[in-house]
Amino acid sequence: MARSSPPKLAVWKFASCDGCQLSLLDCGEELLAIGARFEIARFTEASRTVIRGPYDLSLVEGSIATAADVKRIQAVRRQSRWLVSIGACATAGGIQALRNGAAIADMVKAVYPRPDYIDALATATPIADHVPVDFALRGCPIDRKQLIEVIGAFLEGCKPNIPTHSLCLDCKRAGIACVMVAGGQPCLGPVTQAGCGVLCPLVGRGCYGCFGPMEAPNAAALRPWLRRSGLDAEAIARFYRTFNAGAAAFRAASDDHD
Repeated sequence: MARSSPPKLAVWKFASCDGCQLSLLDCGEELLAIGARFEIARFTEASRTVIRGPYDLSLVEGSIATAADVKRIQAVRRQSRWLVSIGACATAGGIQALRNGAAIADMVKAVYPRPDYIDALATATPIADHVPVDFALRGCPIDRKQLIEVIGAFLEGCKPNIPTHSLCLDCKRAGIACVMVAGGQPCLGPVTQAGCGVLCPLVGRGCYGCFGPMEAPNAAALRPWLRRSGLDAEAIARFYRTFNAGAAAFRAASDDHD
């Protein structure tokens, strides 16, 4: 039987900078096409209009950083047929995860004049640590073309075609000389998932790992190359502690150098 109304799309924000939501707004004409096929029921970055759920597809940006966040993401999950986490914060904890393992109470006292007002969890964690996620879209920020692919795939009921290989393969396909081998630049490309369009290598800089660890990364094999590029153990640890510091593979590689 034909569906009487278009599927509902909702966009949610947790602890984040809004950059991944802006990637959706940057889709331009493609966003208009999405609006023609979906009912955009909730997207406060773009409109004050809020249509009550349940929702067919929820896009969730941001990490879980407070007790209130935990309750809210559980409520979002209950209202959503499909839930997709988008961006480094939602998929790996983001920059906020740099606080994990530190004394959060001391941090709060150092920053806020009334720390008793702050209700922060000891850790900032990805969405998948709290509720089932149907797909995780990496990036800081996400790539808008990949986002359109994911939305279209769920609309058609198929698996999104998102690459899981390393950035190095995309560099070779683009004819870019290896910035680490040829230029002596430290680079996380060999252990980072492709998706950014090799933005940094295109201008002669090493990859910073914006799209998180690739499938089955070999950080141990990269270690001697990073040392040849001029990084000592402390610098290598810091190199992994950026946008995806909370991703399991990057966290393990960083801890190996502490």
